[in-house]
Amino acid sequence: MADALLGPAEIRELATRLGVAPTKKLGQNFLHDPNTIRRIVAAAGLTPGDVALEVGPGLGSLTLGLAGAVRHVHAVEIDPRLAAALPETVTAPHLTVHHADALHVKGADFDPAPTMLVANLPYNVAVPVVLHLLAELPTLRGGLVMVQKEVADRLVAGPGSKVYGVPSVKLAWYAEARAAGKVPPAVFWPVPNVDSGLVAFARHDPPPGVDRRDVFAVVDAAFAQRRKTLRAALAGWAGGAAQAEKVLVAAGISPQARGEALTVGQFAAIAGAAKLSPSGGKLSPSERQPEEVDS
Repeated sequence: MADALLGPAEIRELATRLGVAPTKKLGQNFLHDPNTIRRIVAAAGLTPGDVALEVGPGLGSLTLGLAGAVRHVHAVEIDPRLAAALPETVTAPHLTVHHADALHVKGADFDPAPTMLVANLPYNVAVPVVLHLLAELPTLRGGLVMVQKEVADRLVAGPGSKVYGVPSVKLAWYAEARAAGKVPPAVFWPVPNVDSGLVAFARHDPPPGVDRRDVFAVVDAAFAQRRKTLRAALAGWAGGAAQAEKVLVAAGISPQARGEALTVGQFAAIAGAAKLSPSGGKLSPSERQPEEVDS
């Protein structure tokens, strides 16, 4: 399959033939470097029995690499022209193209069920897409995504880091993430003005005994005012600063701590303590979307 990978000339010729011009609205930056494709496929840790899910296949560069490495590829493409053209570029019988918005797909849309997410994600929706797919597809055992370097840093950050925030904690709910390398702008067309980063992740069991929505409501509240102590930041969520303090103490968390110092397990402990609190917490779902990134 290596000989079939697309280079710069093939990418431009294909785009011209299809009348496709990359748009910022859809975050389109097409990969055109075969060595980068091979690197991504190798770093993803795929097995021949895996079912790969690719979001935003574009002109098919990465799709070709994936098709040679797994037993099935699901490609989700929102652009109708690209979705229609992909089967002509990647003629593998084990490719299923879905003309859909990845933020709205469901597990029932995919047969066979995906086991690995491998994608060059549009920068503007990278975090919501990853979190949505992990929530909707429990069959995903892990993945490797290429995102803007700044986003990659947030996704893999740990407690205490300056860039640790909502994306870091919410991804940690589902999986253990690690940085898997940088990707220079020159391997894309058009050339973006930012570096890209690879993020690898492996799914693990979430903290037990609590509902994800309850935990994410705590996370959203804590980072909405990340410079404040948790006693103050969680006041609105808990029904007052005094009640927030009671819940925090019950969870074994200092009321003077800040959200940026807590692990996902500690956020889960806060949600669990609120459920046991006599007066409860304001445990209705957060007004923010669960996948919304912090500023």
